[in-house]
Amino acid sequence: MLLVVTYSAAARTGLRNLCRRHEEAVARRFGRAALLDGTVYAAFLALRLRESYGGDVQIERTEPFNEFVALDERVREAASAYANRDAKSTPYAAFAAGTDHPDPDSMRGDEL
Repeated sequence: MLLVVTYSAAARTGLRNLCRRHEEAVARRFGRAALLDGTVYAAFLALRLRESYGGDVQIERTEPFNEFVALDERVREAASAYANRDAKSTPYAAFAAGTDHPDPDSMRGDEL
């Protein structure tokens, strides 16, 4: 998939028009950004937009996030346990203290 982000009003208008005219290539719209499908035609549309608006258009290739491949089970279990905690006002660091859940500082330093 391609993520197209716009940084000016003119580029946003261009993206909006592109999305309206080529709905089949658009996976999702977010206002100043859009996810286009991973086809050559979608890449052509994104590049055409960047040619028209230069640096006001950023294009990134993305891939879906699969938490079962990218993360170990401890992190998934910690996220589930924290979402289902009894006291909703407890910050994660206090929730994880003294448990087997990963420490937030160690997770901040680890790349996916």
